[in-house]
Amino acid sequence: MIKGGKKSSVLTLAEKCKNILASNWQGYLNTVKADVKGSKEVIYTSKVGYLVKRGKPYIWLPENDMHNVNTLIDDRGSFAVTSPFPGPLANCLKSVNKLPDRVAFVGEVLPLKDEKARLPEESLKEVISSERSMTDKFCYSVLGILSSSSVGATCRADNLQELLDSDERYNVLKFSPSSCMYIDNNGGAHEVDLKEVQATKLDPLSSHTVSLIDGINQSEARRRALILFFITHLNKNTKDAYLLSIDRKGLDVLGKVLGPIRSDGSREYQWRKFRIEFIEEAHTVETFCSQLVEMEEESLKNISNFSGI
Repeated sequence: MIKGGKKSSVLTLAEKCKNILASNWQGYLNTVKADVKGSKEVIYTSKVGYLVKRGKPYIWLPENDMHNVNTLIDDRGSFAVTSPFPGPLANCLKSVNKLPDRVAFVGEVLPLKDEKARLPEESLKEVISSERSMTDKFCYSVLGILSSSSVGATCRADNLQELLDSDERYNVLKFSPSSCMYIDNNGGAHEVDLKEVQATKLDPLSSHTVSLIDGINQSEARRRALILFFITHLNKNTKDAYLLSIDRKGLDVLGKVLGPIRSDGSREYQWRKFRIEFIEEAHTVETFCSQLVEMEEESLKNISNFSGI
């Protein structure tokens, strides 16, 4: 059910940006500090909740946040969102001094008033309702993976719901981007056409990316299956493995594999990123999970046949 290699099924940068935006619900807003005397040319940053509507982030900002004053005087801003890295994946990335992939926008931050602010709020309610309706219909294979996820790695809808349930009062701001940048986990920055990002279709796995990744990484059995994937589909031995990201076209995995031979003849294990691609795209969460189960069974069978078990 899978294949390894670098072919056309690898995501474009625009698709990667869209997936990051659609799978997360928190980002970092940066505005220029200002007061009644004007702009201070010093950057202020805080974590905010958001929802993307028609290709633009709408930001939920607490009423007492300094951004409210800043944007009234100077509407310049930037907004950055990282690829989700729940549970043990965060510790693994930290241990090798790697950051998750992220997308960054530069543009204008525009406060919304009255009726204009209610429209994104209605969209927020619709997204939450739609994603929860999807969850209620999940099959056994999906629930089996999600049940391994930690309490903190809930689906996006549950985290968005906190914006509605909070006792804190929020203002809604529209971020109108003028440029987009994709930043990989090595720190490489790549400019991406905004129109291409907006035109890219939403990945069907994005709303449950966090809980699916964490459910797999928190399960010892599924972590062992990832190690088997390296042997049977990538022809590599690895001491350990984590699922890094998912999309309809395949998996990005981190494997602890032997590095190059050093001058003294020794070799050390290093964490490296690999891509495992599906032969057929997973157009639903159910399809993804059923393919994953088939992949696990296939790898175990291949290993058993090879070892004569």
